[in-house]
Amino acid sequence: MTTPGTPLDCGLLSPVRAGTPVEAATGDQAWLRAMLDAEAALARAQARLGAVPASAAAAIGRAAAAGLPDPRALALAARETANPVVGLVRAFTAAVAAVDPAAAEYVHRGSTSQDILDTGAMLVADRALRIVVADLRATADALAGLAEEHRDTVMAGRTLALQAVPTTFGLKAAGWRSLVLDGVEQLDRIRQEGLPVALGGAAGTLAGYLEYARLDGVAADGPGDYADRLVAAFAEETGLARPVLPWHALRTPVAALGAALAHTCAGLGKMATDVQALARTETGELAEPAPAGRGSSSAMPHKRNPVLATLIRSAALQVPLLAAGLTQCLAVTEDERSAGAWHAEWTLLREALRLTGGAAHTAVELARGLTVHAGRMRANLDLTAGQIVSERFAAVLTPRLGRGRARELLTLAARRAATDGIPLTEALARLPEAAGVLGEGEAAALADPAGYTGAAGALVDRALKR
Repeated sequence: MTTPGTPLDCGLLSPVRAGTPVEAATGDQAWLRAMLDAEAALARAQARLGAVPASAAAAIGRAAAAGLPDPRALALAARETANPVVGLVRAFTAAVAAVDPAAAEYVHRGSTSQDILDTGAMLVADRALRIVVADLRATADALAGLAEEHRDTVMAGRTLALQAVPTTFGLKAAGWRSLVLDGVEQLDRIRQEGLPVALGGAAGTLAGYLEYARLDGVAADGPGDYADRLVAAFAEETGLARPVLPWHALRTPVAALGAALAHTCAGLGKMATDVQALARTETGELAEPAPAGRGSSSAMPHKRNPVLATLIRSAALQVPLLAAGLTQCLAVTEDERSAGAWHAEWTLLREALRLTGGAAHTAVELARGLTVHAGRMRANLDLTAGQIVSERFAAVLTPRLGRGRARELLTLAARRAATDGIPLTEALARLPEAAGVLGEGEAAALADPAGYTGAAGALVDRALKR
């Protein structure tokens, strides 16, 4: 049974972002709000330079803040214009006229649809990234706590899906945190430098802006002077960066944003994938937080599925593909404005922001509520009956027997240990060739996995200084 008023896209097929703060920050109303903010900022910038009366800019600002037009009506109208800005400007002009009829002629003055939509997109991105980065920092803080608490909690390191040599859970958590902080740094850099206003006019020359300024008698030392001052004022009014050139057909800002989102989400995906693997019934080393009802199966009452990791991983598998699409749009944008490539970016960018934001928000709960089963980690180290430290034995025996001979003996001992179900130390002791090579008690000491974690503790300490 459908509910009247339910939006067409309510997140049914994208639960990772459903109900999260970033969903509201990237929804249709958020985009409309950002585009109206861009219109108001443009009027203020022009007023600062004398190209728009201050009273008109104030009226435009009041109308922009008063309310939003119907996004569904604009969407349907956009089928006749290929973008929503045309209908938005028409509706907004009427709203301004209702506030101040004389101000209506200054709405969108000298501008073009792409200036407003691209600037709006950068405002949406800036607002969404603030949310994402805050969640990433919260995740990093939680992971720092795990890394410190489990600095020396020994567990099996695994390569190619099999146990390799011992490591510590602290080092694993520190590694996840490092990836999260990489994302913070990239997104902070994008916010500070890579989200520019879009101001180019019809074909990237700012001719419309300049002509209106000339007709209004605005003093300028040539076209370049006024253009520079207008772009600078617009950037200040929006809080966005100032581009060197109009970027209607130079789509680096969008492609770079997509790449940073992909990298960030992929880092979260690595953590989620590890959690899934370590939460397997047969492994049992980690467990997600599981409030009542969380992770239930429609068929199997006993199951508590790793829902949070699954949501994060689903986003991590999608965002790189979306980013690739944004990069493709950069490559195929034709002429001074594109007929199709620009339009293709909108959904790709919004979904990349939504999914990354949803994954980051979910990661906070996962990192804060993760249960570490240290006892199970230790028990799993014994599954190979000491073979997990065969590398250590090889290192000790090499100077005594020679590298080739030491490896032969350990390979043979490992096979017998696996076949006979005995510890590696016992299998080695049964080999006549190994008699007397290791001192009394030496083999038992070498076989302790906790004594063979290398620089794991020091690496954790170093990572936590970041």
